[in-house]
Amino acid sequence: MSEWKRAVVIGASGGIGGALADALEEEGVTVDRYARAMIGDAHVDLEDEASIAAAAARIAKGPAPDLVIVATGLLHDGERGPEKALEQLDPVWLARNFAVNAIGPALVAKHLLPLMPRTGKTIFAALSARVGSISDNRMGGWYGYRASKAALNQFIRTLAIEHKRRNDRSIVVALHPGTVDTPLSRPFQGNVRPGSLFDPARAAVQLLDVLDGLRAPDSGKLFDWEGKEVQP
Repeated sequence: MSEWKRAVVIGASGGIGGALADALEEEGVTVDRYARAMIGDAHVDLEDEASIAAAAARIAKGPAPDLVIVATGLLHDGERGPEKALEQLDPVWLARNFAVNAIGPALVAKHLLPLMPRTGKTIFAALSARVGSISDNRMGGWYGYRASKAALNQFIRTLAIEHKRRNDRSIVVALHPGTVDTPLSRPFQGNVRPGSLFDPARAAVQLLDVLDGLRAPDSGKLFDWEGKEVQP
């Protein structure tokens, strides 16, 4: 049985987010699902802070969530994808990468971290990516995605430091789920090694296992699906 009582999953209409919500519910956790694709009270758009604030106001009326997961991300949209060369840099696309991959999760933290318990183990987690690691960048390219995920990792570190003052057992982390068979990764699965492409249900269980094993000193870090820390 999971140690969590109430979880909030942002991005619950996506492959990983939906699988995380399903897995938590199977463990008896009460899950609040939100996503841009959902309608009514379940609608949350990371590019619209008012929708985040409205969701937070509804969440505040119930028991405090001890687990919040932001399972969102932008890698491509229509014909627009990650840049392969400097000449492809476009300010509008770069700004959208930052809005969805970095600023959006930070705004979720702004509105939801204050609702989490002041005592006991709590976790705020956001899906990041290994390509956001500056020290691990050996291939170049993917400017907007890399930079926005690096910014997310910095947000996570900064949030962790501040939130620790509110609850010294709180954990704020970023997670690298590996390559998961979802619409986000589908155009880029050709070079994935055999056995390294996960279905969403397996990815969700792996990530929840990582979260279960985290302790307060792990706050502010990025961990991959195996529980190994990814250096910034």
